[in-house]
Amino acid sequence: MRLLVLDAALSRCLAALVEAEHVLMERVHDGAHGQAAALPPLVEAVLQGEVEAVAVGVGPGSFTGLRTAIALAQGIGLARGIPVVPVTTGEALTAMSDHPAWAVTENRRGDLFLERPDAPPCVVAEAALPRPEAMTWIMGDGAPRAVARMLARGWPAGLGDARRIEAAALARVALQRLGGERPALALEPLYVEPPATT
Repeated sequence: MRLLVLDAALSRCLAALVEAEHVLMERVHDGAHGQAAALPPLVEAVLQGEVEAVAVGVGPGSFTGLRTAIALAQGIGLARGIPVVPVTTGEALTAMSDHPAWAVTENRRGDLFLERPDAPPCVVAEAALPRPEAMTWIMGDGAPRAVARMLARGWPAGLGDARRIEAAALARVALQRLGGERPALALEPLYVEPPATT
């Protein structure tokens, strides 16, 4: 199955063409700002030939980035008559680990977004991180802070390799959701706190 993959949740945005978890073509824009302008040209560069579904990151993450990626995905899905499959930031990050994992990402306000299996995403202060019950790999751009805190307390945690969301991981989760291996998820931004005001 060939998927168009879009994500703008964290500190970069990406568009990729993925077939059977193999990335055929990918374009990225690094930086937490300017995603609304950067993502459409990335999509135009990779959207070649037929695609059977669109996988899109729905957060938690950047308010503007999430809305941009989801709107683009919806437009492409409607125009081509193909399904649009939402994938959370945590699902994509933990799909990059072969071991039990949590996703911990920066929320730009000094706290952390925490996603764990069988628990809703939440915002947590570094000092209030919960203790893993068993050895757990921590994935995401907030992982270094989280793991340092956990190890200082003698907790069973390790620093995972993933700091950024990869297109193949988004595609893997989307294919699992399409195949009924993961529960359905609403195609809307996953906000766990109100957007920042400046």
